[in-house]
Amino acid sequence: MSFTIAQIAEAIGADAVGETHLHIVSVAEPASATADQLAMASNPKYAEALSKGSAQAAVLWQGADWQALGLRAAILPTRPRFAMAGLTAMMDPGQNFASGIHPSVIIDPSAVLGRDVSIGPFTVISARASIGDGSVIGPQCFVGADAVIGAQAQLREHVSIGARAQIGARFVAQPGIRIGGDGFSFVTPEPSAVEAVRETLGDQGDTIAQSYARIHSLGAVRIGDDVEIGANSTVDNGTIRDTIIGNGTKLDNLVHIGHNAIIGDDTLICGQVGVGGSSRIGNNVVLGGQTGIGDNLFVGDRAITGGASKVLSNVPAGRVVLGYPATKMDAQIEAYKSLRRLPRVLRDIAALQKAVFKSGPND
Repeated sequence: MSFTIAQIAEAIGADAVGETHLHIVSVAEPASATADQLAMASNPKYAEALSKGSAQAAVLWQGADWQALGLRAAILPTRPRFAMAGLTAMMDPGQNFASGIHPSVIIDPSAVLGRDVSIGPFTVISARASIGDGSVIGPQCFVGADAVIGAQAQLREHVSIGARAQIGARFVAQPGIRIGGDGFSFVTPEPSAVEAVRETLGDQGDTIAQSYARIHSLGAVRIGDDVEIGANSTVDNGTIRDTIIGNGTKLDNLVHIGHNAIIGDDTLICGQVGVGGSSRIGNNVVLGGQTGIGDNLFVGDRAITGGASKVLSNVPAGRVVLGYPATKMDAQIEAYKSLRRLPRVLRDIAALQKAVFKSGPND
């Protein structure tokens, strides 16, 4: 697989200069790029390393003096980082799964497969499941009964899609994800200590220790179009209604979405985030890594949480929050600065007290 500089530039909507007929087989960092690779030097600080490699062409920035860098050609996108999306898609060799259906696959006779579907070894497609046209299902995957997966889906190895899940087009599932496990829903015969503490904010009252009874998940999971879910992430079934993830939303690795949660469109959820049951996350939200969202909360459209934030109350639309408990980011940072100054302030107060006591009331 190779492309000319001109073909790459046209595909990503960028300007091409120099010897645009040069062929490129892959991309590389500037210091290690060979003559047939495209060096990624979209920032002047990266371009400094071009002299260590042997690249003849590079992705640079608008206005870059590509000839002074010793190159024979260059691609000059207006927004280099965005150009990376198209460029990496163009150069992606894929997972090299064999096309067609492997003989070890188990497919229930009532399942429906679209055109040009590929399924890897030891995968199970259950009763009445539906797989859309052009989808690639990797090895050792499971698709549950009555599950629907839209066209052009890509499921990596060890992906598990539970019964009744409804998934839109162009779904990307990284290794080890689980869609449609039961929600974490348990109840005690009498009001529990946790219920009492929620009311009193600390006092368990006269509650007694009890065993938990399981509440089964009768709902499923609904996922929109163009959603990507990272490795080892989980999305629980709803209890009665479905858990929902909107169009264009992306989940990083090790994300957990609790039962009945509703996630909006084009939301970005970073690694190790946990969203509590029945919480609602709006459109275009960004949840920084290790953010925790309590249950039954609301996070408004375009809100952003800093890394490791713990959200214990509703977040209005457009709000940027940080900390535990999460508050406005600027207020949280100011409070942190004050906390760091606190030991010095206390030492100053102690010194003043010592001076006052030493001088005595009559001095």
